[in-house]
Amino acid sequence: MPSFGDRPLLARMSKALVLANIRYWITVAPIVRARLHHWRRRANGIPDPALRQVALVNLREEGFNAQATATLATLAPRRYRGPVAEAIVGLQIIYDYLDSLVERPLANPTKDSRQLYRAFLDAISLDREPQGDYYPPTHECSDGGYLLELVHAVRGSLARLPSRSAIAAVSASAAERCAEAQTRAHAVASRDGAQLEQWARENAAGTQLDWREFLAGAVSSGLALHALIALAADPHASPERALAVDALYLSLCALTTLLDGLVDHEQDLLSSGRPGYLRYYGDRDALAQGLGGAIDRAINQTRELPDAPHHLVTLMGIVAYYASAPTADSEFARPVMREVTRDLAPAIGPILALMRTWRAAKRLVRTIASTTGRR
Repeated sequence: MPSFGDRPLLARMSKALVLANIRYWITVAPIVRARLHHWRRRANGIPDPALRQVALVNLREEGFNAQATATLATLAPRRYRGPVAEAIVGLQIIYDYLDSLVERPLANPTKDSRQLYRAFLDAISLDREPQGDYYPPTHECSDGGYLLELVHAVRGSLARLPSRSAIAAVSASAAERCAEAQTRAHAVASRDGAQLEQWARENAAGTQLDWREFLAGAVSSGLALHALIALAADPHASPERALAVDALYLSLCALTTLLDGLVDHEQDLLSSGRPGYLRYYGDRDALAQGLGGAIDRAINQTRELPDAPHHLVTLMGIVAYYASAPTADSEFARPVMREVTRDLAPAIGPILALMRTWRAAKRLVRTIASTTGRR
């Protein structure tokens, strides 16, 4: 792990953070807001009330996911930030929508989930024609073309990027990895979990990841796809660089899942009686070791990429997002989170302060809205 007391490194990361914020708020955020508004309006027109409810709830409660992942569009040259942001927002909406649909009762969880996730694969793979029939036959419903329209929107934005062919094979593989991991993970509730572990062990070979870390990264690989979309905006991108970006973001995706499992541990126990992702590790110490390994590996992998300071800022942002969550101060999560943030100090300090300020502002807005609503 590099020393985060290294002044030249801190200076480069600070510059990357400032530059990313300027680019985001001036050139990316307006596009993200406009696209989210468009898809909310479109979701309101879904004929089937159950699907309409799923789509609207996702846009309301998971809209931050699209806003956060669209920060990767700041890596793109200005002329391509529009289509990159549009593609990222559309793909994230598809990911969250499908995640909610496969959590609902399905007649055949594995088969039906794979059919739904064809939309995810079609959105990212320009060399295949969208099939359109994404809903299982047992679902007598109509989304009014909502999901297919999302697929075409992502594809249309991708088609405008100069290096789309350079990322094609890697992004298709990452999408398949994500879809299969999601399908198998959701099927655990109705099937023996051994199938999930076996799949993860087989596919982790050659990735430098433990099977549990590979699984954690695979289920969250939408983030890797967003990074690859941003790379497609670079006219000089190559398949080799796409592989390096995917490897880095597989580690960052693993980090995201592990941190989510850490801060949500007590809530998972209360809501379902199961320890969430911790069940694959056995205890908190093993989970902490997995977290440390994912962070070390991701930091080392950034060295292979020209935008290393920006990718390090992304890593810090992921950790800071979870470290600033109220549940990060739970008895279970606190010791691990303190150790993680201490290891990343002082570089994580400014980003952690920003995240805490953002969360405090959100709480204040909710309080004001609640107080106003009662009058």
